[in-house]
Amino acid sequence: MKPVYILAAILIFGVLIAVHELGHFVAAKLCGVKVNEFSIGMGPLLWQKRKGETEYSLRALPIGGYCAMEGEDEDTGDSRSFVRQGFWKKFIILAAGSLMNFVAGVVIILLLYAGATGFYTDKLVGFAPEFALRGEDGLMEGDIFYKIDDYRTYLRGDASLFLSYHKGDTIDLEVIRDGEKVILKDFPMARQTYSGSDGTPYTGFGIYLGAELQEATLGAKLKYTWNTALDFVQLVVFSLKQLFTGGASVADLSGPVGIVSTITEVGSTAATTRDAWSQIFYFAALLAVNLSVMNMLPIPALDGGRIFFLLVDAVALLLFKRRVPEKYQAAVNAAGFVVLMGFMLLVTFQDVFKLFR
Repeated sequence: MKPVYILAAILIFGVLIAVHELGHFVAAKLCGVKVNEFSIGMGPLLWQKRKGETEYSLRALPIGGYCAMEGEDEDTGDSRSFVRQGFWKKFIILAAGSLMNFVAGVVIILLLYAGATGFYTDKLVGFAPEFALRGEDGLMEGDIFYKIDDYRTYLRGDASLFLSYHKGDTIDLEVIRDGEKVILKDFPMARQTYSGSDGTPYTGFGIYLGAELQEATLGAKLKYTWNTALDFVQLVVFSLKQLFTGGASVADLSGPVGIVSTITEVGSTAATTRDAWSQIFYFAALLAVNLSVMNMLPIPALDGGRIFFLLVDAVALLLFKRRVPEKYQAAVNAAGFVVLMGFMLLVTFQDVFKLFR
């Protein structure tokens, strides 16, 4: 692994966390909440300057940052503290970090696609001899896959991915045929032995996938930038579903060590330096969107968990005319943080073990 790719991986991971905290910082300032300190980096202090009421810091470890707001977890008596704000201000501040990560992902994708000459989508190019359900009431050559089991096939490769996880004797498909959407509900399509395009037997669904090329006009670049971001969101949802249904396990997860390892591997195995950096930044966009979605899950200690408490608090105020005391919320978030750190430690040990296997 080249040291430059390891350094790039660490910096990318750190910058994305810092961007997340920047979202909280900007939203807090716009909402009139007092920010005591905003730091880029963690650990030993390298530089610090006070401007107005906020200390701006640069710290030695490029692994993130933080936005320390007045009264985040308890009422300090300051009218501008976070806990004294209304529902919508709190919601905006908490959600702003994930929004910034999502925007960062979209911007990276847009820059990567700026020089693209074409885009590919999954297309049906042929059938195994044993596949019988062809024709207007079934599948036809030239069909472009649009949905598989309610998962949208935004990009090339999505169809293969969702088909590889499909189980059962029927499948729900949507394809684009001659510009029209064709819906095939409960379509009989079970995994069995078919002949491949070279005549070799294989276990699958009896269809051959290729690609449809679309010219990279400005409109297409904008469309595929947005579709790629949505595809990343969908992959997070799909992966979580597989984790809870047994299609994937905790062993398939990666923490910071695994992410850095993956980024450096992507860079080191690319054919050219330009390809390496393109793939690294594509992975960075994927990571940015992943952080955005994962952080909004209703898990204590995450922003999504705190937003969930906002909703609980609003319901309690509506029904019982009382708020949930901040100390209880802080206790649950603290416990959630301990559990989350324990889980991350487990995943980190797993990542390190993978490196030395």
